[in-house]
Amino acid sequence: MNVSFSVVVPLYNKEREVARAVRSALGQTLPPCEIVVVDDGSTDGGASVVGALCAGEGRGLVRLVRQANGGVCAARNRGIAEARGTHIALLDADDAWRPGFLAEIASLVADYPHCGLYCTGFDIRSDGEAIHPAPTPAERGVVADFFAASIHRYVAIPSAAVVPRRVFDTVGGFPEGMKLGEDQWMWIRIADRYPICFSPAREAVYSREASNRSASIYTPERTRHSFEELYDPEGPAARNEYVARAALARALTISAKGGTAEAARAARFFAYTRRYRTTLWKIRLLNRLPASWRQPLLALYNRAAWRIAKKGL
Repeated sequence: MNVSFSVVVPLYNKEREVARAVRSALGQTLPPCEIVVVDDGSTDGGASVVGALCAGEGRGLVRLVRQANGGVCAARNRGIAEARGTHIALLDADDAWRPGFLAEIASLVADYPHCGLYCTGFDIRSDGEAIHPAPTPAERGVVADFFAASIHRYVAIPSAAVVPRRVFDTVGGFPEGMKLGEDQWMWIRIADRYPICFSPAREAVYSREASNRSASIYTPERTRHSFEELYDPEGPAARNEYVARAALARALTISAKGGTAEAARAARFFAYTRRYRTTLWKIRLLNRLPASWRQPLLALYNRAAWRIAKKGL
């Protein structure tokens, strides 16, 4: 099976980080056939940074595509449409790969050619340059139950994931207009139809501290997609719990940003969850507080939880 990798990098106001991301793709021991950076209407100098890479060390390999701001899903979908490779390697402009990422994915494809999503383990960069391992499965190969495996661990994140082009022809693209949880929405769509393959090799690095991870001011989404549409009352319990996990996590962020009504609606719909009752109650608590209090309180809670997680507690 001939495998070629197109790297798709959505870019929006990541001037400080994007060069590191693109250079990590250029530095692969198994080079990609192209790196497509989609500038989604940035207002900083990120596109100029990529332009310099196109003219310099990335000449002939890095391509810059510009479009009006449409959100990360629109940027990824544009990159996928522009790409020429058999497999789409997703890389956020905040993050980076270690040199063996694409080689490890190619090995997975060779061993398990019929999967719809290929992922590796990853580390988390925080506190400047400190690196912490993310909780991921320990076994290499096809994941027996993606939804059950994802309950307390990370199987897939965008910057450690590769999707065969043929899969997008079946499931469609990322949900345009969705601002939070769009990656999990896509993983559900893929896992419903294809096996998921994973390697515990930590070949990607996710940055917790990159600038502009998401806007701090709430604006309603304009999308026809939702997590409610993915809920299946006749479906497996683990699948519906994963749907609830993704939906409630995004609702918590929405509540913190001031989206009281939208967060309350999600809390009502996904109140069936048994595994994520804590998140459910956090949403309900935040929604009772003045909107100006919510973001600082949630940030304080998250910092404390991260410190505990780093200590293995």
